[in-house]
Amino acid sequence: MNDTTRLPLAVALQYDGEQAPRVTASGHDEIAREIIRLAREHGIPMQENEPLATLLSKVEPGEQIPEALYLAVAQVIAFAYRLSGKTPVIRQTDR
Repeated sequence: MNDTTRLPLAVALQYDGEQAPRVTASGHDEIAREIIRLAREHGIPMQENEPLATLLSKVEPGEQIPEALYLAVAQVIAFAYRLSGKTPVIRQTDR
């Protein structure tokens, strides 16, 4: 995402490792640029994926992403982990 002027849309996600990711912010134009600015300021990894952002922008802020988008968002989260040099915590469930 080198040129924020060509990005009409941005969506911010939060993932706590426990529940499905949530949309925390989304917007077009100036709001999108502000989301991107804040992400850069705080060192949050970003990935450009306009089709996914379009679908996620329909989710109200604070709401969990729909199950149909789990795989696509999991790929974005894995990308963010790799960029950050982090390893996701694998939790074993009781059997």
